[in-house]
Amino acid sequence: MTPVFSSELLLGLLRAAAKSEVEICGILRARGARIVRADPAANVAVDPARHFEIDPAALLGAYRDARTPGAADIAGWYHSHPGGRPDPSPTDAARADPDGRLWLIVGHGVARLWRAVADGAVHGRFDPVCFAVADDRDEAENAKHIEKSRLAVQMDPTGRTLSSVRERDMSR
Repeated sequence: MTPVFSSELLLGLLRAAAKSEVEICGILRARGARIVRADPAANVAVDPARHFEIDPAALLGAYRDARTPGAADIAGWYHSHPGGRPDPSPTDAARADPDGRLWLIVGHGVARLWRAVADGAVHGRFDPVCFAVADDRDEAENAKHIEKSRLAVQMDPTGRTLSSVRERDMSR
């Protein structure tokens, strides 16, 4: 199942990351394949400019909420790399449980999605994940634009996709 993000949600995370000197972080919530929320959390890492640690109170609250009937599931986590690329760092790999959850990383105006797995292709812990971006702003015209099979997306300040890397582009 291909995860689907709204362009509005991704743009919000890219904007928040661009404004912050420390790593932003939070919890991705989903209904089926659709990522419906990105709940921000305090970064309680000792060195938040270089690392992230989601506030344990936010994690407990999210797990408690996810047990409520009809609530969105916890699909994974997001964080930013203020001075780097949206690729997992060795520290990310060392701290990630191989539980199959998604990790959205944003950096330099680009968003990439990863899955934490045992024996992953990156640092032995992460595999890249293709995702789709739906432009929900066109609802009035019933003309939702969806970009599929993206490994990375860069957006302009209005939420329009500037560039993206498709899965087939990676095999060249």
